[in-house]
Amino acid sequence: MKRRDFIRTSVGASLASGALIGTGALNEAFGSPANLQNSYDLVAIKGGEPDTMFMMAIAELGCMGRFVKKGQTVVVKPNIGWDAPPERAANTNPKLVGKIVEQCVKAGAKSVTVFDNTCDEWTRCYRNSGIEKAVKDAGGLVVSGNDQSKYRKISLPKGKSLKTAEVHELIIQSDVFINVPVLKNHGGATMSLAMKNLMGVVWDRGFWHKNDLHQCIADFATYRKPDLNVIDGYNVMKRNGPRGVSVQDVVNMKYQILSADMVAADAAAVKVFGLEISDVAHIGLAEQLMVGTSKLDTLSIKRISI
Repeated sequence: MKRRDFIRTSVGASLASGALIGTGALNEAFGSPANLQNSYDLVAIKGGEPDTMFMMAIAELGCMGRFVKKGQTVVVKPNIGWDAPPERAANTNPKLVGKIVEQCVKAGAKSVTVFDNTCDEWTRCYRNSGIEKAVKDAGGLVVSGNDQSKYRKISLPKGKSLKTAEVHELIIQSDVFINVPVLKNHGGATMSLAMKNLMGVVWDRGFWHKNDLHQCIADFATYRKPDLNVIDGYNVMKRNGPRGVSVQDVVNMKYQILSADMVAADAAAVKVFGLEISDVAHIGLAEQLMVGTSKLDTLSIKRISI
């Protein structure tokens, strides 16, 4: 029998302060792509290094083999949008990305490919973030996300502001999609989290900024839901996001959140950051579109402190 220490708590209970947990039926209600059974809906872990926290957290979700089967193709989408070193926390921590790629390879993946449609020049972003080296060392591949010929037009029938998008073919074709955003402040979207990170898999981001950014983020989340979301809260940019100015913007919080539900993961991350879920409009908008749930008290959540 899996070890569980369920504790009933209210939505208002802070993840940062500890109390989580309660049995729920997220997979039944929202059709988790990983079809997890006898597992947690969300794992929140704090206090360790990025790679160590991931290994402990993914074990609570049944290990990587539960998400990646032998011979499958995997696409991993971190935030690599900025030409900035890891300590600036503008991009996902390279130790975390490398560990995820390593575990996918060990699970028997046919290929593990990492990309982002970067804001700054892509070769500098990949190199100076440390992610390119981490991925290659772990046995994965990196490809540019800045080639428009690799994007395909898709429709979003549930979208309200965003009806179509050009999506990178890796997101369309890969068997497994792992979304790995960094937790940070964002001047336009309030927070950059799991759903916001998906702006890096589309070509025309300008439309989003000109046509109700929060609604567009929620609309696109109705497309392909990641099989797993891993929110990196090791170093957290508390201000001047999304690029940041200096390390003075960053707090070493040592958090990580894992879930197949983007809305739940984002809701939990907002609480960790110190805001209310209602402060980030696209979370509620995505919930209205049945992308997932922000009702944390209905979920089975495992909290780990190292």
